[in-house]
Order: sequence, then C-alpha cells, then structure tokens
Amino acid sequence: MYSIIENTCIYYVCTGLMAKNTPLTAQESGREFVKMHGLFNYFVIVDVRSSPWEPGAGEIIRTCDLKDGVGADQLIIIETARSKDTDVFIRIFNSDGSEAEACGNATRCVAWLLMEEAGRLDLVIQTVAGSLYCELVADREVCCAMGRISMQWDHIPLSQEIDTCHVRCFESSLGYGVALNIGNPHIVFFVPDIDAVDIEKSGPLIQNDPIFPQGVNVGVAQLVSDSQLHLKVFERGAGLTQACGSGACVAAYAALERGLTECREMTVTLPGGKVIVEITAEGYAKLTGPVTYCFSGYL
Repeated sequence: MYSIIENTCIYYVCTGLMAKNTPLTAQESGREFVKMHGLFNYFVIVDVRSSPWEPGAGEIIRTCDLKDGVGADQLIIIETARSKDTDVFIRIFNSDGSEAEACGNATRCVAWLLMEEAGRLDLVIQTVAGSLYCELVADREVCCAMGRISMQWDHIPLSQEIDTCHVRCFESSLGYGVALNIGNPHIVFFVPDIDAVDIEKSGPLIQNDPIFPQGVNVGVAQLVSDSQLHLKVFERGAGLTQACGSGACVAAYAALERGLTECREMTVTLPGGKVIVEITAEGYAKLTGPVTYCFSGYL
C-alpha cells in the first residue's frame, strides 16, 4: 500500500521495513528514507553511504515540514564511518536547517534500524560529539552510551566564566539553572510544578541570552521522587519536542549536582513517554528507551 502527498516530491509506503521491498507506481529515482520516532520525537533517516548527499537548508526544512514534506523534528544522515572502530557516522539536522551535535533519541533509532538490517545486537555510531556504543536490550528498546557530561563553562560553552550549577539568565522567572554539555549545550531549571511553566514562552528568551553564544537546549524539570523526574525540553532549532534524550540525561545529572537526589538511575517522564537514564560515578550517561518504526519512502 502506498500514498502520494499532493503537490510535493514526497512518496511514502506504509508496509515493510525498507521501501525498496515494496512496489511503487511513483518514480523510484528519489532518495530513500525511513521515518521513525523515539517517544514521538520524530526523525527522517536517510542512508547516504552509497550515494553522498549534502542537503541544503531549504531541503531540510521542507523534508521536516509536516505539510510540505514527511514531517520530523530532525533529519538524520547516515554516512560511512570515519574511523575503523565505528560502524557509521551520522549527521543531525534540526527542522530549521541548522546542524546539531547530538541527539539521543535519533541515535537510538538509527542504531535499531542498522541492527535490524545487519542482524546484530550492538554497534558503535560516530557523531561530531563522539562515538556512542548502542545495544539492543529488548524488542525495539535500545540503550545508548551517551558519553561524559561536562559542566565546565567553556565546554558548554558560555560567554563568560560563572558557576554553571547556578546560572541566572535575563529571563529570570525560572530562577537559577544548571548549565551542562553532553555533546550539545543544555540548561536545566528545576521547578515545583512543571505544568505551570510556559516553556514555549520562556524557551526562546533563554536561548537568545548572550550567555549562550551557540544557543542552548532549555529543560524544565520537576523532581517527583528520588528516582523519578518529569521533564520538558525546548530544543535549539526544533522548539518544544515530545522527547529529548540528551535533555533527559543532563536533567538526571543536574539533579545529582544540585544535591536533589543521590540516585544514579532515574526514570525520566517526558510528554512522549519514559526513558531510563543511568549516570556513572565518572559522569557518563546511558540512555535506554523504546524506538518506533513509522514508514519508508522516497524523497
């Protein structure tokens, strides 16, 4: 079964893992894609290992647009591995055309797709933020070693040296945030009632604060027990998403740094569902959660 979206160059099939196994009446000269999501954080994934592709900002924006394209929070490009100890290299593009350094949910989705393709239980995915080990831990559930979290001001980066555990922005209604980097920059604010915060209003104001020269992902968290927290994230280049894997990791780490908990394994509930975050004694994060295949097609 297939469907054609009117007035666009997007064709998609709704059966099978890869579109190439399903007959299409549309011209099959387009570039194949897979759409997936991790807790409703949506991705369009394109494998360019055999046919290089450098999408322009306009192509990225149109592909991610739900009305004119496939619809996604990010476009993910799978490239040939750049080192012998990794399996692939991925690039991550936000829905506004900008490039991101890291995305935990996207990495988990790509890992599942490639493990299904190769019949493997683990692999290593390289990003600009580092090499991430991924393993299949259950049916369509992937654990990704997200790397070490840093709170060093120039690693985040911030525009000046300040206490990264207590960052005050011009938009001060949320109080002091915790600034961190897990391959991409984040700030996390702990609040008593997450539902009382209008993150879509506060998020852009915080992102544009001069203290963040490269922008920032803005998280608002509410600790509900020693081992559970609720989280919403307003992402750079994508806005409010249903889930943010890197945001979940830094929120758990920030709770430890603030002394709000001593638990190193936390359940993080996002609008799209739950993930498990483990923080090691050395400050490394592991992210475990479900992935979902949506459909495949041709751009």
